[in-house]
Amino acid sequence: MQLASHRETSSHPGKAVPGAGQLSRGLEWLWQQLRDVRHPQVLDCGRMRSATMQALLHRSAKIYVADLLSPLRDGAPHLWDRSKKVPAFKLPELLRQIPDIADESLAAVFGWQLLDLIPRDAQPELVNRLMSYLQPGGVMFCLLREPSLLQGSTTDWGLETLTTLGRGSEGKGAFPYPPITNRQMELLVPASRVKTFLTRAGIREILVLK
Repeated sequence: MQLASHRETSSHPGKAVPGAGQLSRGLEWLWQQLRDVRHPQVLDCGRMRSATMQALLHRSAKIYVADLLSPLRDGAPHLWDRSKKVPAFKLPELLRQIPDIADESLAAVFGWQLLDLIPRDAQPELVNRLMSYLQPGGVMFCLLREPSLLQGSTTDWGLETLTTLGRGSEGKGAFPYPPITNRQMELLVPASRVKTFLTRAGIREILVLK
């Protein structure tokens, strides 16, 4: 759907409040990298929230939407081959949700908690696909849970403003896979710069600069 290897870690004391904006050091950093991009093209990989759309349109962005999160949360049967003893995840079926996007055309990709919800063996191909859409200097933004956060997989995150995170009612769903470590995230994007911001909400803001 279309609408009109340096590693760093920082801390951020922001506290998540359901239904309210949460100041995001990660988002501040993202838009600082894109400050000279007049009309950024952006891919949102979650359910498009109205506040997200308004914030991006205010930034004169061209928006692509591919809700990759909902089928993962719902356990969509078409995403799994259960003909064998060990079910196999069918990543190409999930990627069909992404609209036609030219390589190296996007300024930003918002993955939200996508990597927390997808099987580990599917992560490299997924990340490679998303990174291929980014232009040099583009940024992928995602959220990763901390080990202490056991529930919240169904929380819908989005932008409240360009520099604040917003979310709907807090989801209570359990996370299906072990948490991704910072080192594992770095290995997924070995040729890119990864920056991590810690929060008090049990999540990490991860930004990958291409």
